Amino acid sequence: QVQLTESGGGLVQAGDSLRLSCAATGRTFTFNSYAMGWFRQAPGKEREFVTAISRSGTNTAYADSVKGRFTISRDNAKNTVYLQMNSLKPEDTAVYYCAAKVTSYSDHYYDQEYSYNDWGQGTQVTASS
Repeated sequence: QVQLTESGGGLVQAGDSLRLSCAATGRTFTFNSYAMGWFRQAPGKEREFVTAISRSGTNTAYADSVKGRFTISRDNAKNTVYLQMNSLKPEDTAVYYCAAKVTSYSDHYYDQEYSYNDWGQGTQVTASS
């Protein structure tokens, strides 16, 4: 099992940028065995998919609402996945969650919440207008 810890959230002005990090730890795990994803949940709304990346890092997917503004990346040597968020909008305000899925497919990403086995506690992102 893997433990996920998000960091980097905060309060910013609309148009600003933030970079979230998700560090993975565990007694017996190999980070590059996991596909990773970011989801978010705004107040009063269901949790929704934001972006995902394959084990190898070669394939990614984005929600339409963040395409062109957000970028997911991973550093397998540091057991960390990142979410670079540019041109933040008030509607991006949410708790952002990191998720991990062990998989044997190196180039698959997963954009469904039910695919993921492990979740972080979340980090708050607030973009004010």
